[in-house]
Amino acid sequence: MEENTPREQGFLEGPPKTMFAFGIACGIAVSALLFVLVGGTGGAGILAGSGSARVVDAAPVVQPTNNAAAPAAAPVPEVTKDDWIRGDIGKAKVVMIEYSDYECPFCSRHHPTLQALMDEFGDDVAWVYRHFPLTSIHQQAMPAAIAAECAGDLGGNDAFWEMSDALFENQTNLSQATYEKLAADIGLNAGKFASCLTSGDFVDRINQQQSTGASAGVTGTPGTFINGQLIPGAVPIDQVRSIVQSLL
Repeated sequence: MEENTPREQGFLEGPPKTMFAFGIACGIAVSALLFVLVGGTGGAGILAGSGSARVVDAAPVVQPTNNAAAPAAAPVPEVTKDDWIRGDIGKAKVVMIEYSDYECPFCSRHHPTLQALMDEFGDDVAWVYRHFPLTSIHQQAMPAAIAAECAGDLGGNDAFWEMSDALFENQTNLSQATYEKLAADIGLNAGKFASCLTSGDFVDRINQQQSTGASAGVTGTPGTFINGQLIPGAVPIDQVRSIVQSLL
């Protein structure tokens, strides 16, 4: 008969209460680890690499063309005869100076708002268009701005605004072919317009408008000064109407 000698107790063979507490602790630790890995830390995500996982803060997605006002380093430039103006600047009590980008989706929403206000208030309101092409994200922003400038150069103020309206209406199909078709629709000389598109004559003017707009506080598009007050973004028409009415 073998002697009943005591043996060493295994780790998993401890007292029931001890093992129950150990199990709960393990469960909490595993849950906490999974919580971190799946992004439960308030915007954290998992980035895999080299066979391991590390937690990184997930950056918020920001639409760069829906801007906010920035501190102004300089006043908005005064309206001159070189500006493109819709309405009678001499009679207008309210002047809306818009900095815009033909490829910006927010600008395409804002454009009909200003059109409607021009129809509603008539000679009491004037609208000035200035360029602010976001070339880092909109490949056609600069070519479209050049197309508008060429239209104005060849056909005058009315042609500029006709082209501007048409560019926003055709925003999803901006290209040189589109610009040339729109120019033909307006009645511009096809050869002169095509030559103007590639001349580079208006790049400095467009960049200058963007630079002075940024100095005045514009950080994105659209940015509209209403009698000097900057309204950033495409805001509801009722809000813009209320501002105009308060100034009349």
